[in-house]
Amino acid sequence: MRRNGSILVIDDEEIMREILDALLTREGYQVRLAASGAEGIELARTTPFDAAIVDLMMPGLDGLAALEELRKIDEDLPVIMITAFASVETAISAMKRGAFDYVTKPFKNDEVLVVVRNAVERRQLKAENTALRQTIQAQQQNFAGIIGRSPRMKQVFNLIIQAAPSRSTILITGESGTGKELVARAIHAHSPRADRAFVTVNSGNLPPDLLESTLFGHVKGAFTGAVYPKKGLCDLADKGSIFFDEIGNIPLETQAKLLRVIQEREFMRLGGMETIKVDVRIIAATNCDLRELVSDGRFREDLYYRLHVISIYLPPLRERKEDIPMLAQHFLEKYSRENNKPGLELTAEAVDLLTDYDWPGNVRELENVIERAVVLTSGPRIGADLIPEHVRSAPPFHIPRFVVPPEGISFKEVITSVEKRLIEETLEAAGGVQKRAAELLHIKPTTLNEMIKRYEIGPRRKKNGSDETAPDREPKPAGSSRSRQPFTGSEITRE
Repeated sequence: MRRNGSILVIDDEEIMREILDALLTREGYQVRLAASGAEGIELARTTPFDAAIVDLMMPGLDGLAALEELRKIDEDLPVIMITAFASVETAISAMKRGAFDYVTKPFKNDEVLVVVRNAVERRQLKAENTALRQTIQAQQQNFAGIIGRSPRMKQVFNLIIQAAPSRSTILITGESGTGKELVARAIHAHSPRADRAFVTVNSGNLPPDLLESTLFGHVKGAFTGAVYPKKGLCDLADKGSIFFDEIGNIPLETQAKLLRVIQEREFMRLGGMETIKVDVRIIAATNCDLRELVSDGRFREDLYYRLHVISIYLPPLRERKEDIPMLAQHFLEKYSRENNKPGLELTAEAVDLLTDYDWPGNVRELENVIERAVVLTSGPRIGADLIPEHVRSAPPFHIPRFVVPPEGISFKEVITSVEKRLIEETLEAAGGVQKRAAELLHIKPTTLNEMIKRYEIGPRRKKNGSDETAPDREPKPAGSSRSRQPFTGSEITRE
Protein backbone atom coordinates (compact mmCIF):
# COMPACT_ATOMS: atom_id res chain seq x y z
CA MET A 1 0.00 0.00 0.00
CA ARG A 2 1.34 3.44 -0.89
CA ARG A 3 2.27 5.73 2.01
CA ASN A 4 2.00 9.09 0.23
CA GLY A 5 -1.19 11.00 0.83
CA SER A 6 -2.58 14.48 1.39
CA ILE A 7 -2.51 15.92 4.91
CA LEU A 8 -4.37 18.96 6.28
CA VAL A 9 -2.56 20.70 9.16
CA ILE A 10 -4.61 23.11 11.29
CA ASP A 11 -2.59 24.98 13.93
CA ASP A 12 -2.54 28.62 15.02
CA GLU A 13 1.20 28.50 15.83
CA GLU A 14 3.31 29.31 12.77
CA ILE A 15 6.40 27.48 14.03
CA MET A 16 4.34 24.29 14.58
CA ARG A 17 2.89 24.51 11.08
CA GLU A 18 6.38 24.90 9.61
CA ILE A 19 7.75 21.94 11.59
CA LEU A 20 4.92 19.64 10.51
CA ASP A 21 5.09 20.89 6.93
CA ALA A 22 8.82 20.13 6.66
CA LEU A 23 8.52 16.76 8.43
CA LEU A 24 5.60 15.46 6.34
CA THR A 25 6.79 16.86 3.01
CA ARG A 26 10.12 15.11 3.49
CA GLU A 27 8.21 11.83 3.85
CA GLY A 28 6.43 12.39 0.54
CA TYR A 29 3.08 13.66 1.78
CA GLN A 30 1.26 16.58 0.18
CA VAL A 31 0.59 19.12 2.92
CA ARG A 32 -1.89 22.02 3.13
CA LEU A 33 -1.65 24.45 6.06
CA ALA A 34 -4.37 26.38 7.87
CA ALA A 35 -3.74 29.00 10.59
CA SER A 36 -7.19 28.64 12.18
CA GLY A 37 -10.01 26.20 12.59
CA ALA A 38 -12.27 28.17 10.27
CA GLU A 39 -9.61 28.29 7.53
CA GLY A 40 -9.04 24.55 7.85
CA ILE A 41 -12.76 23.80 7.54
CA GLU A 42 -12.95 25.83 4.33
CA LEU A 43 -10.01 23.88 2.88
CA ALA A 44 -11.67 20.56 3.83
CA ARG A 45 -14.86 21.59 2.02
CA THR A 46 -13.04 22.13 -1.27
CA THR A 47 -10.15 19.64 -1.12
CA PRO A 48 -10.18 15.92 -0.23
CA PHE A 49 -7.57 14.84 2.35
CA ASP A 50 -6.32 11.50 3.58
CA ALA A 51 -5.80 12.74 7.16
CA ALA A 52 -5.93 15.92 9.24
CA ILE A 53 -3.72 17.11 12.10
CA VAL A 54 -5.55 19.56 14.34
CA ASP A 55 -4.25 21.55 17.33
CA LEU A 56 -6.59 21.10 20.27
CA MET A 57 -6.13 24.58 21.78
CA MET A 58 -6.82 27.33 19.25
CA PRO A 59 -8.60 30.70 19.53
CA GLY A 60 -11.97 30.98 17.86
CA LEU A 61 -12.93 27.57 16.50
CA ASP A 62 -10.97 25.23 18.79
CA GLY A 63 -9.82 21.68 18.05
CA LEU A 64 -12.96 19.91 19.33
CA ALA A 65 -15.24 22.16 17.30
CA ALA A 66 -13.01 21.73 14.24
CA LEU A 67 -13.17 17.93 14.72
CA GLU A 68 -16.97 17.99 14.69
CA GLU A 69 -17.06 20.12 11.53
CA LEU A 70 -14.50 17.93 9.75
CA ARG A 71 -16.56 14.81 10.56
CA LYS A 72 -19.65 16.48 9.13
CA ILE A 73 -17.76 17.07 5.88
CA ASP A 74 -16.14 13.62 5.77
CA GLU A 75 -17.03 11.16 8.53
CA ASP A 76 -14.25 8.76 7.48
CA LEU A 77 -11.45 11.36 7.60
CA PRO A 78 -8.88 10.33 10.26
CA VAL A 79 -8.28 13.35 12.52
CA ILE A 80 -5.15 13.44 14.71
CA MET A 81 -5.24 15.85 17.67
CA ILE A 82 -2.11 17.68 18.90
CA THR A 83 -2.22 18.70 22.53
CA ALA A 84 -0.05 19.77 25.44
CA PHE A 85 0.57 17.09 28.06
CA ALA A 86 -1.73 18.87 30.52
CA SER A 87 -4.68 18.51 28.12
CA VAL A 88 -4.45 14.75 27.56
CA GLU A 89 -7.89 14.22 29.13
CA THR A 90 -9.38 16.59 26.56
CA ALA A 91 -7.59 14.70 23.79
CA ILE A 92 -9.06 11.43 25.04
CA SER A 93 -12.46 13.09 25.02
CA ALA A 94 -11.79 14.06 21.39
CA MET A 95 -11.10 10.39 20.55
CA LYS A 96 -14.44 9.44 22.07
CA ARG A 97 -15.99 11.94 19.65
CA GLY A 98 -14.33 10.29 16.68
CA ALA A 99 -10.69 11.47 16.56
CA PHE A 100 -8.29 8.86 15.17
CA ASP A 101 -5.43 9.43 17.66
CA TYR A 102 -3.51 12.17 19.47
CA VAL A 103 0.11 13.20 20.09
CA THR A 104 1.40 15.39 22.89
CA LYS A 105 3.73 18.37 22.62
CA PRO A 106 6.66 18.32 22.56
CA PHE A 107 6.50 15.32 20.24
CA LYS A 108 9.09 13.09 18.61
CA ASN A 109 9.17 13.17 14.82
CA ASP A 110 9.00 9.38 14.54
CA GLU A 111 5.94 9.31 16.77
CA VAL A 112 4.08 11.75 14.52
CA LEU A 113 5.10 9.87 11.37
CA VAL A 114 3.87 6.53 12.73
CA VAL A 115 0.48 7.97 13.69
CA VAL A 116 0.10 9.75 10.35
CA ARG A 117 1.12 6.64 8.40
CA ASN A 118 -1.44 4.53 10.29
CA ALA A 119 -4.14 7.11 9.67
CA VAL A 120 -3.42 7.37 5.94
CA GLU A 121 -3.24 3.60 5.53
CA ARG A 122 -6.59 3.16 7.25
CA ARG A 123 -8.09 5.87 5.08
CA GLN A 124 -6.80 4.29 1.89
CA LEU A 125 -7.85 0.80 2.98
CA LYS A 126 -11.39 2.00 3.69
CA ALA A 127 -11.46 3.75 0.31
CA GLU A 128 -10.33 0.55 -1.42
CA ASN A 129 -12.96 -1.49 0.44
CA THR A 130 -15.66 1.02 -0.47
CA ALA A 131 -14.64 0.91 -4.12
CA LEU A 132 -14.64 -2.89 -4.02
CA ARG A 133 -18.11 -2.98 -2.46
CA GLN A 134 -19.37 -0.62 -5.13
CA THR A 135 -17.92 -2.91 -7.78
CA ILE A 136 -19.67 -5.88 -6.20
CA GLN A 137 -22.96 -4.00 -6.05
CA ALA A 138 -22.56 -3.12 -9.72
CA GLN A 139 -21.93 -6.76 -10.56
CA GLN A 140 -24.70 -7.71 -8.10
CA GLN A 141 -24.60 -11.43 -8.64
CA ASN A 142 -21.12 -12.46 -9.76
CA PHE A 143 -18.16 -11.76 -7.50
CA ALA A 144 -14.85 -13.16 -8.72
CA GLY A 145 -16.69 -16.01 -10.44
CA ILE A 146 -18.78 -16.81 -7.34
CA ILE A 147 -22.48 -16.67 -8.20
CA GLY A 148 -25.00 -15.61 -5.56
CA ARG A 149 -27.16 -12.83 -4.19
CA SER A 150 -28.57 -14.56 -1.12
CA PRO A 151 -27.86 -13.05 2.33
CA ARG A 152 -25.57 -16.00 3.12
CA MET A 153 -23.42 -15.31 0.05
CA LYS A 154 -23.35 -11.57 0.71
CA GLN A 155 -21.82 -12.42 4.09
CA VAL A 156 -19.17 -14.49 2.30
CA PHE A 157 -18.43 -11.62 -0.11
CA ASN A 158 -18.04 -9.17 2.78
CA LEU A 159 -15.66 -11.52 4.60
CA ILE A 160 -13.55 -11.84 1.44
CA ILE A 161 -13.36 -8.04 1.16
CA GLN A 162 -12.35 -7.65 4.81
CA ALA A 163 -9.85 -10.52 4.88
CA ALA A 164 -8.17 -10.14 1.49
CA PRO A 165 -5.91 -7.11 2.24
CA SER A 166 -4.33 -8.75 5.31
CA ARG A 167 -1.62 -11.40 5.41
CA SER A 168 -3.54 -13.49 7.95
CA THR A 169 -4.05 -17.20 7.45
CA ILE A 170 -7.58 -18.08 6.31
CA LEU A 171 -9.55 -21.30 6.76
CA ILE A 172 -12.44 -21.93 4.35
CA THR A 173 -14.94 -24.55 5.51
CA GLY A 174 -17.89 -26.11 3.74
CA GLU A 175 -19.15 -29.26 2.08
CA SER A 176 -17.58 -30.71 -1.03
CA GLY A 177 -18.64 -28.94 -4.20
CA THR A 178 -19.53 -25.59 -2.62
CA GLY A 179 -16.72 -23.67 -4.36
CA LYS A 180 -14.03 -23.29 -1.70
CA GLU A 181 -11.24 -22.88 -4.25
CA LEU A 182 -13.16 -20.06 -5.93
CA VAL A 183 -13.27 -18.26 -2.58
CA ALA A 184 -9.54 -18.81 -2.11
CA ARG A 185 -8.82 -17.38 -5.55
CA ALA A 186 -11.06 -14.39 -4.82
CA ILE A 187 -9.12 -13.68 -1.61
CA HIS A 188 -5.84 -13.79 -3.51
CA ALA A 189 -7.18 -11.68 -6.39
CA HIS A 190 -8.25 -8.89 -4.02
CA SER A 191 -5.08 -8.94 -1.93
CA PRO A 192 -1.81 -7.01 -2.35
CA ARG A 193 -0.34 -10.33 -3.62
CA ALA A 194 -2.66 -10.48 -6.63
CA ASP A 195 0.17 -9.99 -9.13
CA ARG A 196 2.14 -12.93 -7.67
CA ALA A 197 1.55 -16.69 -7.85
CA PHE A 198 -1.51 -18.51 -6.53
CA VAL A 199 -0.46 -22.12 -5.95
CA THR A 200 -2.88 -24.98 -5.20
CA VAL A 201 -1.83 -28.03 -3.19
CA ASN A 202 -4.12 -31.09 -3.40
CA SER A 203 -3.35 -32.24 0.12
CA GLY A 204 -5.01 -35.63 0.03
CA ASN A 205 -3.66 -36.97 -3.25
CA LEU A 206 0.03 -37.46 -2.38
CA PRO A 207 1.93 -39.80 -0.02
CA PRO A 208 3.82 -38.03 2.82
CA ASP A 209 7.33 -38.06 1.29
CA LEU A 210 6.13 -36.92 -2.10
CA LEU A 211 3.92 -34.25 -0.50
CA GLU A 212 6.88 -32.81 1.43
CA SER A 213 9.08 -32.90 -1.66
CA THR A 214 6.32 -31.18 -3.62
CA LEU A 215 5.88 -28.51 -0.96
CA PHE A 216 9.44 -27.82 0.13
CA GLY A 217 11.58 -29.33 -2.62
CA HIS A 218 14.48 -31.71 -2.01
CA VAL A 219 18.25 -31.88 -2.19
CA LYS A 220 20.17 -34.29 -4.38
CA GLY A 221 20.19 -37.78 -2.86
CA ALA A 222 17.29 -37.06 -0.45
CA PHE A 223 15.63 -40.28 -1.60
CA THR A 224 15.98 -42.91 -4.28
CA GLY A 225 15.61 -41.20 -7.62
CA ALA A 226 16.51 -37.71 -6.35
CA VAL A 227 19.37 -37.30 -8.79
CA TYR A 228 19.21 -33.52 -8.80
CA PRO A 229 17.96 -30.84 -6.38
CA LYS A 230 14.48 -29.45 -6.87
CA LYS A 231 12.54 -26.44 -5.57
CA GLY A 232 9.03 -26.88 -4.18
CA LEU A 233 5.69 -25.12 -4.35
CA CYS A 234 6.59 -22.88 -1.40
CA ASP A 235 9.37 -21.39 -3.55
CA LEU A 236 6.91 -20.85 -6.37
CA ALA A 237 4.39 -19.20 -4.02
CA ASP A 238 6.94 -16.81 -2.46
CA LYS A 239 5.36 -13.33 -2.13
CA GLY A 240 2.09 -14.93 -3.28
CA SER A 241 -0.54 -17.30 -1.85
CA ILE A 242 -0.61 -21.05 -1.39
CA PHE A 243 -3.95 -22.87 -1.14
CA PHE A 244 -4.18 -26.19 0.70
CA ASP A 245 -7.25 -28.04 -0.52
CA GLU A 246 -8.53 -30.52 2.09
CA ILE A 247 -5.96 -29.55 4.70
CA GLY A 248 -7.30 -32.24 7.06
CA ASN A 249 -5.69 -34.95 4.92
CA ILE A 250 -2.12 -33.77 5.51
CA PRO A 251 -0.06 -36.27 7.59
CA LEU A 252 0.91 -35.22 11.13
CA GLU A 253 4.63 -35.06 10.31
CA THR A 254 4.00 -32.69 7.43
CA GLN A 255 1.62 -30.66 9.62
CA ALA A 256 4.54 -29.86 11.95
CA LYS A 257 6.60 -28.53 9.04
CA LEU A 258 3.68 -26.51 7.72
CA LEU A 259 3.24 -24.97 11.18
CA ARG A 260 6.84 -23.79 11.00
CA VAL A 261 6.16 -22.12 7.65
CA ILE A 262 3.22 -20.24 9.18
CA GLN A 263 4.98 -19.26 12.42
CA GLU A 264 8.57 -18.67 11.32
CA ARG A 265 8.12 -18.10 7.57
CA GLU A 266 10.85 -20.64 6.88
CA PHE A 267 11.35 -24.29 5.90
CA MET A 268 14.01 -26.84 5.01
CA ARG A 269 14.11 -28.93 1.87
CA LEU A 270 13.60 -32.67 2.15
CA GLY A 271 16.98 -34.14 3.06
CA GLY A 272 18.54 -30.68 3.50
CA MET A 273 19.89 -28.70 6.46
CA GLU A 274 19.68 -25.17 5.12
CA THR A 275 16.87 -22.93 6.40
CA ILE A 276 15.06 -21.08 3.61
CA LYS A 277 13.02 -17.95 4.27
CA VAL A 278 9.70 -17.56 2.46
CA ASP A 279 6.82 -15.07 2.44
CA VAL A 280 3.59 -16.89 1.58
CA ARG A 281 -0.02 -16.31 2.51
CA ILE A 282 -1.63 -19.58 3.64
CA ILE A 283 -5.23 -20.26 2.63
CA ALA A 284 -6.64 -23.66 3.61
CA ALA A 285 -9.93 -25.44 2.97
CA THR A 286 -11.64 -28.47 4.45
CA ASN A 287 -14.98 -30.25 4.26
CA CYS A 288 -14.46 -32.03 7.58
CA ASP A 289 -14.58 -30.90 11.20
CA LEU A 290 -10.96 -30.14 12.12
CA ARG A 291 -11.88 -29.89 15.81
CA GLU A 292 -13.05 -33.50 15.67
CA LEU A 293 -9.79 -34.50 13.97
CA VAL A 294 -7.90 -32.69 16.76
CA SER A 295 -9.89 -34.66 19.36
CA ASP A 296 -9.06 -37.90 17.53
CA GLY A 297 -5.34 -37.02 17.45
CA ARG A 298 -5.29 -36.80 13.64
CA PHE A 299 -4.70 -33.06 13.43
CA ARG A 300 -2.36 -30.83 15.43
CA GLU A 301 -4.16 -28.49 17.80
CA ASP A 302 -1.56 -25.75 17.42
CA LEU A 303 -1.86 -25.89 13.62
CA TYR A 304 -5.65 -25.74 13.87
CA TYR A 305 -5.52 -22.49 15.82
CA ARG A 306 -2.91 -21.06 13.45
CA LEU A 307 -5.17 -21.82 10.50
CA HIS A 308 -8.30 -20.58 12.26
CA VAL A 309 -7.25 -16.91 12.42
CA ILE A 310 -9.99 -15.97 9.95
CA SER A 311 -12.67 -18.52 9.10
CA ILE A 312 -15.07 -18.34 6.14
CA TYR A 313 -17.97 -20.78 6.04
CA LEU A 314 -19.31 -21.49 2.57
CA PRO A 315 -22.96 -22.60 2.88
CA PRO A 316 -24.24 -25.63 0.95
CA LEU A 317 -26.64 -25.02 -1.91
CA ARG A 318 -29.65 -26.26 0.08
CA GLU A 319 -29.10 -23.34 2.50
CA ARG A 320 -29.20 -20.72 -0.28
CA LYS A 321 -31.87 -22.03 -2.64
CA GLU A 322 -32.66 -18.53 -3.91
CA ASP A 323 -29.33 -18.72 -5.76
CA ILE A 324 -30.21 -21.90 -7.67
CA PRO A 325 -32.06 -20.28 -10.65
CA MET A 326 -29.20 -17.81 -11.11
CA LEU A 327 -26.57 -20.55 -10.95
CA ALA A 328 -28.56 -22.72 -13.36
CA GLN A 329 -28.76 -19.83 -15.84
CA HIS A 330 -25.01 -19.20 -15.49
CA PHE A 331 -24.18 -22.82 -16.29
CA LEU A 332 -26.76 -22.90 -19.07
CA GLU A 333 -25.05 -19.98 -20.81
CA LYS A 334 -21.61 -21.50 -20.22
CA TYR A 335 -22.40 -24.90 -21.73
CA SER A 336 -24.56 -23.42 -24.49
CA ARG A 337 -21.46 -21.59 -25.72
CA GLU A 338 -19.24 -24.66 -25.36
CA ASN A 339 -21.68 -26.85 -27.31
CA ASN A 340 -22.57 -24.20 -29.89
CA LYS A 341 -26.25 -24.22 -28.90
CA PRO A 342 -27.16 -20.55 -28.47
CA GLY A 343 -30.53 -19.38 -27.19
CA LEU A 344 -31.29 -22.29 -24.85
CA GLU A 345 -33.64 -21.70 -21.95
CA LEU A 346 -34.98 -23.64 -18.98
CA THR A 347 -38.71 -24.12 -18.62
CA ALA A 348 -40.42 -22.95 -15.43
CA GLU A 349 -41.10 -26.59 -14.50
CA ALA A 350 -37.41 -27.46 -14.84
CA VAL A 351 -36.39 -24.49 -12.68
CA ASP A 352 -38.90 -25.53 -10.01
CA LEU A 353 -37.47 -29.05 -9.96
CA LEU A 354 -33.93 -27.72 -9.62
CA THR A 355 -34.96 -25.38 -6.81
CA ASP A 356 -36.81 -28.06 -4.85
CA TYR A 357 -33.88 -30.49 -4.89
CA ASP A 358 -31.39 -30.40 -1.99
CA TRP A 359 -28.19 -30.94 -4.05
CA PRO A 360 -26.00 -33.14 -1.82
CA GLY A 361 -23.21 -32.55 -4.37
CA ASN A 362 -23.80 -28.79 -4.17
CA VAL A 363 -22.82 -26.43 -7.00
CA ARG A 364 -20.68 -29.07 -8.70
CA GLU A 365 -23.66 -31.44 -8.95
CA LEU A 366 -25.92 -28.67 -10.30
CA GLU A 367 -23.32 -27.81 -12.93
CA ASN A 368 -23.14 -31.44 -14.04
CA VAL A 369 -26.93 -31.66 -14.34
CA ILE A 370 -27.10 -28.53 -16.50
CA GLU A 371 -24.20 -29.68 -18.70
CA ARG A 372 -25.96 -33.02 -19.26
CA ALA A 373 -29.21 -31.28 -20.18
CA VAL A 374 -27.47 -28.98 -22.67
CA VAL A 375 -25.69 -31.87 -24.36
CA LEU A 376 -28.84 -34.00 -24.62
CA THR A 377 -31.37 -31.37 -25.69
CA SER A 378 -32.44 -31.27 -29.33
CA GLY A 379 -34.60 -28.19 -29.03
CA PRO A 380 -34.36 -24.65 -27.71
CA ARG A 381 -36.04 -25.40 -24.36
CA ILE A 382 -34.85 -27.64 -21.55
CA GLY A 383 -37.81 -29.14 -19.76
CA ALA A 384 -38.40 -31.56 -16.89
CA ASP A 385 -37.73 -34.57 -19.14
CA LEU A 386 -34.05 -33.60 -19.34
CA ILE A 387 -33.68 -33.32 -15.56
CA PRO A 388 -32.26 -36.60 -14.10
CA GLU A 389 -34.71 -38.93 -12.41
CA HIS A 390 -33.08 -38.66 -8.97
CA VAL A 391 -33.65 -34.88 -9.03
CA ARG A 392 -37.25 -35.19 -10.25
CA SER A 393 -38.14 -37.83 -7.65
CA ALA A 394 -36.67 -36.04 -4.63
CA PRO A 395 -39.35 -35.89 -1.94
CA PRO A 396 -40.62 -32.39 -1.18
CA PHE A 397 -40.90 -32.47 2.60
CA HIS A 398 -42.12 -29.50 4.59
CA ILE A 399 -42.08 -29.27 8.37
CA PRO A 400 -45.73 -29.10 9.41
CA ARG A 401 -47.12 -26.32 11.56
CA PHE A 402 -48.39 -27.56 14.91
CA VAL A 403 -51.14 -26.16 17.07
CA VAL A 404 -50.29 -26.77 20.72
CA PRO A 405 -53.38 -27.75 22.79
CA PRO A 406 -54.10 -26.03 26.14
CA GLU A 407 -52.84 -29.03 28.11
CA GLY A 408 -49.46 -28.84 26.36
CA ILE A 409 -47.58 -31.33 24.25
CA SER A 410 -44.61 -33.66 24.51
CA PHE A 411 -41.73 -32.13 22.53
CA LYS A 412 -39.97 -35.50 22.35
CA GLU A 413 -43.03 -37.25 20.91
CA VAL A 414 -43.50 -34.56 18.25
CA ILE A 415 -39.88 -34.73 17.12
CA THR A 416 -40.02 -38.53 17.08
CA SER A 417 -43.19 -38.51 14.97
CA VAL A 418 -41.81 -36.01 12.46
CA GLU A 419 -38.48 -37.83 12.22
CA LYS A 420 -40.17 -41.19 11.66
CA ARG A 421 -42.49 -39.74 9.02
CA LEU A 422 -39.58 -38.09 7.21
CA ILE A 423 -37.71 -41.39 7.04
CA GLU A 424 -40.81 -43.23 5.79
CA GLU A 425 -41.52 -40.68 3.04
CA THR A 426 -37.89 -40.57 1.96
CA LEU A 427 -37.69 -44.36 1.75
CA GLU A 428 -40.84 -44.34 -0.34
CA ALA A 429 -39.40 -41.71 -2.69
CA ALA A 430 -36.18 -43.73 -2.95
CA GLY A 431 -38.06 -46.89 -3.87
CA GLY A 432 -37.08 -48.50 -0.59
CA VAL A 433 -33.35 -48.26 -1.38
CA GLN A 434 -31.69 -47.27 1.89
CA LYS A 435 -28.50 -46.01 0.31
CA ARG A 436 -30.40 -43.59 -1.91
CA ALA A 437 -32.62 -42.51 1.00
CA ALA A 438 -29.50 -41.81 3.10
CA GLU A 439 -28.13 -39.63 0.29
CA LEU A 440 -31.38 -37.67 0.14
CA LEU A 441 -31.27 -37.13 3.91
CA HIS A 442 -27.53 -36.33 3.93
CA ILE A 443 -26.77 -38.98 6.56
CA LYS A 444 -24.69 -42.14 6.55
CA PRO A 445 -26.44 -45.37 5.45
CA THR A 446 -25.51 -46.97 8.79
CA THR A 447 -27.17 -44.09 10.65
CA LEU A 448 -30.34 -44.47 8.58
CA ASN A 449 -30.37 -48.22 9.19
CA GLU A 450 -30.15 -47.68 12.97
CA MET A 451 -33.05 -45.19 12.82
CA ILE A 452 -35.14 -47.64 10.78
CA LYS A 453 -34.58 -50.28 13.46
CA ARG A 454 -35.22 -47.81 16.28
CA TYR A 455 -38.57 -46.71 14.82
CA GLU A 456 -39.41 -50.27 13.66
CA ILE A 457 -40.16 -49.10 10.14
CA GLY A 458 -41.25 -52.16 8.17
CA PRO A 459 -40.92 -52.94 4.45
CA ARG A 460 -43.31 -51.44 1.93
CA ARG A 461 -45.79 -53.93 0.46
CA LYS A 462 -46.91 -54.38 -3.10
CA LYS A 463 -50.59 -54.85 -3.79
CA ASN A 464 -50.13 -58.63 -4.00
CA GLY A 465 -48.78 -58.60 -0.45
CA SER A 466 -45.10 -59.30 -1.26
CA ASP A 467 -42.26 -57.19 0.10
CA GLU A 468 -41.19 -54.48 -2.31
CA THR A 469 -38.13 -53.61 -0.26
CA ALA A 470 -36.50 -54.97 2.85
CA PRO A 471 -34.66 -52.29 4.83
CA ASP A 472 -32.18 -54.62 6.48
CA ARG A 473 -34.47 -56.06 9.14
CA GLU A 474 -36.97 -58.87 9.59
CA PRO A 475 -40.61 -57.91 8.88
CA LYS A 476 -42.62 -57.40 12.06
CA PRO A 477 -45.45 -59.75 12.97
CA ALA A 478 -48.77 -58.54 11.69
CA GLY A 479 -50.10 -58.15 15.20
CA SER A 480 -47.26 -56.03 16.50
CA SER A 481 -48.51 -53.18 18.68
CA ARG A 482 -46.11 -50.76 16.95
CA SER A 483 -46.78 -51.65 13.34
CA ARG A 484 -46.39 -48.81 10.89
CA GLN A 485 -49.34 -46.40 10.81
CA PRO A 486 -49.75 -43.16 8.89
CA PHE A 487 -48.82 -40.06 10.87
CA THR A 488 -52.07 -38.39 11.88
CA GLY A 489 -51.20 -36.43 15.01
CA SER A 490 -54.23 -37.15 17.20
CA GLU A 491 -53.56 -34.42 19.73
CA ILE A 492 -51.74 -32.23 17.18
CA THR A 493 -53.40 -30.58 14.24
CA ARG A 494 -51.42 -29.99 11.08
CA GLU A 495 -52.25 -27.03 8.85
